[in-house]
Amino acid sequence: MLAGGPAVGAQPWGPGYFPNVPLVTQDGRTVRFYDDLLKGKAVVINVIYTHCKDTCPLSTANLVRVQKLLGDSVGKDIFFYTITIDPERDTPSVLKAYAEKFHVGPGWLFLTGKKDDITLVQKKLGLWSRSDASSPDGHLSSLMIGNEPTGQWMRQSTVDNPQFLAAKISSFLLGWQKQPATPGPSYTSAKPIENPEAGRFLFRSACSACHTIGQGDSLGPDLKGITSRRDKDWLRRFIKAPDQMLDQNDPTAMELFMKYNRVRMPNLRLGDEDVEVLIHYLESQGAAPQGQADSQPSTPEPSGGAQGIRGRQ
Repeated sequence: MLAGGPAVGAQPWGPGYFPNVPLVTQDGRTVRFYDDLLKGKAVVINVIYTHCKDTCPLSTANLVRVQKLLGDSVGKDIFFYTITIDPERDTPSVLKAYAEKFHVGPGWLFLTGKKDDITLVQKKLGLWSRSDASSPDGHLSSLMIGNEPTGQWMRQSTVDNPQFLAAKISSFLLGWQKQPATPGPSYTSAKPIENPEAGRFLFRSACSACHTIGQGDSLGPDLKGITSRRDKDWLRRFIKAPDQMLDQNDPTAMELFMKYNRVRMPNLRLGDEDVEVLIHYLESQGAAPQGQADSQPSTPEPSGGAQGIRGRQ
């Protein structure tokens, strides 16, 4: 111990702690949780299920942005794992289609397996909650970041700012010498911090993973000018309860769901005040770019609106 350097096996979170249960990747390959996925690796792990109507789509979209910021490190220095908590429905082919829907890059495995094995893995990782069995929508939107060789683990939210998450993952797992993106401007050239605005914060934290304002379609439509293209009462209902609108076969909601690759907009349980703040912010961003309205799906007028917001993924 006095010679310096960590003693082998000194950290408690190794092969004696993590289960070595079999899991199956989105490509149908069987792997062992400890031997193949954790041992000797730096990892980022979260849990989802593909039929989730709440934060899973938003979590996945946000982590795709994190993956892009980390660049070539993913799959070489850092490995991403997403484990389903609904293995009966989330077969390898379903997980593969889900990953492709969100444009997931290499170095990120989506995993299924036996329900009891997955629950055990969740508990060992600290990603299990009592509500999982009775209400999967209540599962933790948490991310476990771990360095198995050193035994260092840290939990973050899957919906944190992607730049923050990428920097946190990189510094925690690789050290400050390996930062994930092209260095930005120095503090001396940075613009003054603007006054906080609730609508801007709400959009950036919950919508920007899937939408832009004036930069073109992403996973969902460009929201520039959305308040002039849509009936506001329809917008309010859709932002507040998009899952209910789909369940009711609302024609606009259904058309948008089909057009944007069947990516569900989750119900984030926004209050009426939050909805109004978000609509006010979108309205303040101005009219749609020239010609954009022609590229949007046509739908019946006022009662159903014309173009959805597809906002919270």
